[in-house]
Amino acid sequence: MAFDDQFDVVVAGSGAGALTGAYLAARAGLRTAVVEGADLLGGTSAYSGAACWLPGTQVQERFGVADSTAAAREYLRALLGEDRTGRQEAFLAKAPELVAALEADPALEFEWRAFPDYFDRPGRVPGGRSFVPVDLPLSELGDRAELVRPPVDRDRAGRGHRDAPLDGGRALIGRLLLAFDATGNGTVFTGTPVDELVVEDGRVVGVGAGSRRIGATRGVLIGAGGFERNADLREQSGVPGSAAWSMAPAETNRGQVLAAALALGAAVDLMDEGWWCPGIAMPDGGASFTLGFRGGLVVDRDGRRYANESLPYDQMGREMAADPARRVPSHLVFDSREGGRLPAIALPGGRPDDHLAAGTWVEADTLAELAKLIDAPELPETAARFNSFAEAGRDEDFGRGEDEYARHFANPVLVPVDRPPFRAARLVLSDLGTKGGLVTDPDARVLREDGSAVAGLYAVGNSAASMTGSYYPGPGIPLGTAMAFAARAVDDLVAQAGK
Repeated sequence: MAFDDQFDVVVAGSGAGALTGAYLAARAGLRTAVVEGADLLGGTSAYSGAACWLPGTQVQERFGVADSTAAAREYLRALLGEDRTGRQEAFLAKAPELVAALEADPALEFEWRAFPDYFDRPGRVPGGRSFVPVDLPLSELGDRAELVRPPVDRDRAGRGHRDAPLDGGRALIGRLLLAFDATGNGTVFTGTPVDELVVEDGRVVGVGAGSRRIGATRGVLIGAGGFERNADLREQSGVPGSAAWSMAPAETNRGQVLAAALALGAAVDLMDEGWWCPGIAMPDGGASFTLGFRGGLVVDRDGRRYANESLPYDQMGREMAADPARRVPSHLVFDSREGGRLPAIALPGGRPDDHLAAGTWVEADTLAELAKLIDAPELPETAARFNSFAEAGRDEDFGRGEDEYARHFANPVLVPVDRPPFRAARLVLSDLGTKGGLVTDPDARVLREDGSAVAGLYAVGNSAASMTGSYYPGPGIPLGTAMAFAARAVDDLVAQAGK
């Protein structure tokens, strides 16, 4: 079969899972191509804080964190139940090996930063077990920095990197790119959206990207994100929220590679699931990932609270999705305690004046007036009850501030809303990506409905049905599982290459 280019391994996508797999394959001596549909590398991973939920590794040990594989197993079992497919054990076994392999490369370095797990279950580690990449000076990337996606606020505005070290997801993508380049076995294609999987004698042997065909003698690894920016597929799959409110880069994650795998008979699961979060509605119709509420209260269309505002963001998003007719949109009501600024972390935040001009925020001198502006008649009564809880120091309705996660951002988080003028910010159901996709085995091989593997095809990250089902156990588990299963996919590819 004729190909325009020929490699041992083709990786579709360039997020944390894709680049981890590409680096490890290239380091193992396999000629590897990263094929990215957008003009920039990193996808949603580049926007992230780059927390990596990879338990029981040398990073936690180095920083004195009381973590272990056994504790992580206990935690995952308490949330997810028994490991019926072997994926939990595969992930736990691979995490320490992967981190040791990554940190053996001088381009890859991690440090622990406190960020609590999201559930109070056995095996939870005080302060959290996830870690992040060390910031990367822009100068170390040189001209390659132009390939890495900028932070979300600048990217949406059409601007490049700040003149400062890359941090968070940009540091992770930048470091993986440096390591990949240094192997001498890697090639990067950008602006090359994969929309076909080429099959020969029952095996995937390459990809099609428009008129271009790229061969893969050993296999194809799909790490191209989910389908969160595909409005039609979201509707067909019953995914709550909106493509416009997703945090994925606007031009990415439309599910083309997923469709190509389905054409080969691949099985899918969890297609109505996502990694949810509240999102402050933006003047341009998009949304801003919102977490770490340190003030204010969230009310539904009638002006009633319905959840603990300080829940981890996926859990708060699920509370919104449980009754979208009443809760999407909601409103975050806050006072002038912080000078009229949002009492939460919003990425990107936007300027208050722009929000007020666009009507995504409204302002009034009294809560009664504010209630009329947002058509939420019960707001004054709800706020009075909330303020009484704040004064007493205990939220009798929802327990806000009682969990370690809430106190990580501020203490106390239960403060009155009583200083005029008052503001209400429109809150929509956003997501960090869909989490349904291709069914895979412990080595990330893509499976058919009958359980057989599609030869030569692997999938990780949001391109695969998540190991965690409807749960989001802790900060960085989307990246951690993507990276670990990419490593297992490469182990299998290397083993195949040796046969």
